[in-house]
Amino acid sequence: MGGREGACRAERIRKADAGSVVQRLSGATTTTRAGSTNTEYAAAVPFGGQMAKDVLRLDHLSVVYPATPQGAAVTALNDVNLSLQPDEFVVVLGASGCGKTTLLNVMAGFIKPTTGQVLLHGNPIEGPGKDRGVVFQKHALLPWLNVVENTEFGLKMQGYGQAERRDVARANLELIGLTDFEQHPVYQLSGGMQQRVGLARALTSNPEILLMDEPLGALDAFTRESMQELILKVWDRTHKIVFFITHSVEEALFMATRLILMSPRPGRITHQYDLDFCRRFFELGDARRIKSDPNFIKMREEILSIIYGEEFEELGA
Repeated sequence: MGGREGACRAERIRKADAGSVVQRLSGATTTTRAGSTNTEYAAAVPFGGQMAKDVLRLDHLSVVYPATPQGAAVTALNDVNLSLQPDEFVVVLGASGCGKTTLLNVMAGFIKPTTGQVLLHGNPIEGPGKDRGVVFQKHALLPWLNVVENTEFGLKMQGYGQAERRDVARANLELIGLTDFEQHPVYQLSGGMQQRVGLARALTSNPEILLMDEPLGALDAFTRESMQELILKVWDRTHKIVFFITHSVEEALFMATRLILMSPRPGRITHQYDLDFCRRFFELGDARRIKSDPNFIKMREEILSIIYGEEFEELGA
């Protein structure tokens, strides 16, 4: 289903602040496309091994919002180091106010870091670009345009002719299952459908990286789960790099190939986990089976204990 191969079943936990690597090895039964099963025992690639080349890299990044008449300066991010590599689905999780959206805004080129640098293919990011598509918390669609007009809007601003941009927009609407609604005003759509239009619009400029700022937070539980599966299928079809923000631990574990935990403000990366639950979803085709798996539940509780522990430390500080 989409051509991604199953990853190793090792979970590599990287303590970002200490630079150490801890590996957990466990046998995992994988159902192949032919229906046979194989039990795999494998270790993740350690630091210093052959790794994919970074597409986007943050080096010692800090962001400080200046003081205002109403309050002191705020350090949103402190000494963040992070890289995005081809074919990754990176999910960021952390308490409210930990700097997740600030981190995304730096990658998008909406704001500049106070110190450090952000590089795309080795070149400094100076501002927004079509190589990075953004899906916002709110769909940010233009209410006076219909679905296909919203979807093609970015290409229109780039000067593409109507026929060319309409073909691209329609292809992306087909990808997200909204072909039958292309002429509808966006205000007639449900919240989930509006977010799908926002996703199609971000894809239409064919970005290398999709930056998604908690796009499912306002949806009901049923729609949210359906959208999780849709976004994973789009990722599988398009092979974009995805950087995804959420407050849901279950959502993060289900969707991520790499999960990043951030500390309360000032935001720092405290833990990174390489995960394969989304790839198991492609193999099994049953999201609830993945989310009810004992290993998934165990990992969920471990992540929750880390987040709650950091929040309690912050409150007691």
